[in-house]
Amino acid sequence: MKVNPYLNYGGNCEQAFRFYEQHLGGKIVAMMKHGEQPGPKDPAAPEGVLYAHMIFDGTEIMGSDVAPGRFQTMRSVYLSLSVGTIEEAERVHRLLAEDGEIFMPMQETFFAFRFSMLRDKFGTSWMIINQRPMQNA
Repeated sequence: MKVNPYLNYGGNCEQAFRFYEQHLGGKIVAMMKHGEQPGPKDPAAPEGVLYAHMIFDGTEIMGSDVAPGRFQTMRSVYLSLSVGTIEEAERVHRLLAEDGEIFMPMQETFFAFRFSMLRDKFGTSWMIINQRPMQNA
């Protein structure tokens, strides 16, 4: 069994996935717009993404655009992005924070060399962490 996040967007799924592919190292493996699907098409949103699939070093995320009346930005779910260095944590934080909303600024904590929480300009909520080695209890 495997659990993968599925993200809903309000019309900017393609832009978000292309941004993540370009700047975070993900690889888009599938993307289909509503107008490309077989059978009846939704004339209201032919350019909206029906299905997108991306892989980040073995982790998969999927997403699509939903009707504007159904879309809400993420509130209590975050994608947690673990990075290997302080410099990478700070780079990714700056990148995702641009035109977004910071909930917790990038800082050192008892559990991480660097940690932050934010919502990016696409509406995706992120936790960025450069974790400290954990001590056994």
